[in-house]
Amino acid sequence: MKVAFETLGCKVNQYETEAMRALFVDAGYTPVSFDEVADVYVINTCTVTNLGDRKSRQMIRRATRKNPDACVVVTGCYAQTAPQEVSAIEGVRLVLGTRQRDRIVELVQTLPKEGCQTVVETITHNRDFEALGVELYHDRTRAFLKIQDGCDRYCSYCIIPYARGPVRSRPLDEILTEAKRLRDNGCRELVLSGIHVASYGKDFSDGTDLFSVIDALEGIDGIDRIRMSSIEPIWVNEKLSEAAKKWHKLCHHQHLSLQSGCDKILKKMNRRYTTAEYEKAVLRLRELYPDIAITTDIIVGFPEETEEDFLETMAFAERIGIAQIHVFPYSPRKGTPAAQNPHQVSGPQKNDRAHRLGALAENLHQRFLKEQCGKTETVLFEEKQEGFWIGHTSNYQKVYIRSNQNLSGQLVPVTIKEPFRDGLSGGMIDAEE
Repeated sequence: MKVAFETLGCKVNQYETEAMRALFVDAGYTPVSFDEVADVYVINTCTVTNLGDRKSRQMIRRATRKNPDACVVVTGCYAQTAPQEVSAIEGVRLVLGTRQRDRIVELVQTLPKEGCQTVVETITHNRDFEALGVELYHDRTRAFLKIQDGCDRYCSYCIIPYARGPVRSRPLDEILTEAKRLRDNGCRELVLSGIHVASYGKDFSDGTDLFSVIDALEGIDGIDRIRMSSIEPIWVNEKLSEAAKKWHKLCHHQHLSLQSGCDKILKKMNRRYTTAEYEKAVLRLRELYPDIAITTDIIVGFPEETEEDFLETMAFAERIGIAQIHVFPYSPRKGTPAAQNPHQVSGPQKNDRAHRLGALAENLHQRFLKEQCGKTETVLFEEKQEGFWIGHTSNYQKVYIRSNQNLSGQLVPVTIKEPFRDGLSGGMIDAEE
């Protein structure tokens, strides 16, 4: 039996797909590409934006076209928040939300011969961390390690707290056990992932927090890098300044969530910081790690955002010098306060602002890349494509070099030459003539 997977959305979804892949492999299934004919297709969906919903539906229909007789399973956030809508799509056999993924093989194997089964729990009051785990990652060099789920921030535009439920933290001993298994299977870099990673430990009573996790992972021999997924400025504080003095493995890259560079809009978004606090966090990070790459997300066209508000965001992003910006036109999500705001920004205005901010983002990114040239950086190499070995620096810049050595999984010092493709060129190391 063959099983194929398609993952949309965040690093947490990518982790959970790997965990489900492992469950199918243990049950004797053979994973194949999503473009191949399979007996089971698993689509792990995203619902952060309308585009995420639309892409999820497209992947479902692609699977049913590839094999009309296949068992199509739809899981993840879109399945959790709109199970009736998903189950109505022709060809879907199982709708599984953001819980009970550990039962996915059992549910597939016991499906009725016809119809669609929906297994979606009410998640609002769920307090248990879902016991999914990964031992062997398809990318053996870097692995996502899920340490947290859920969110209680309730930003006015965001549907995710309704899809993921309240904050749940993974016990530290389970994190360390999985980290060591991943290390033993060739992983050298861990990406700490969660829906709101900075909230890790909030549901514990013993004081264990995100700093505790990094402290413990620092002590695991063979894990050379610890990378963070998206965090908020609240995490960048005096405690971090003290902890950073003893940490040697934390990567010099932070995806520091912004969403808007205008205080008026931040307040309407129910973000719990100001632009001044964000800038203070950036300055602290740069003091700790002078070569750090600060990346972020920005939403344009939020309800009531004026042209002046947007220009404030443009000016703030340029002044801060963010290395890379992911730009999102605001997408109303049913059931959120922002979607009910009568002062919506028109589609053409949102698209125009996204285009303008995107152009600035590209200029800032190219400027950051040029600043890397001439530096010698340690690169963790992951794969070889089209004659180039490809890896990433600590500050998450992609580096291409030519070499006749097998560099897979190796940490190698590389002198950066120039911007190249979607990253940087490191020239040649013992390249064939």
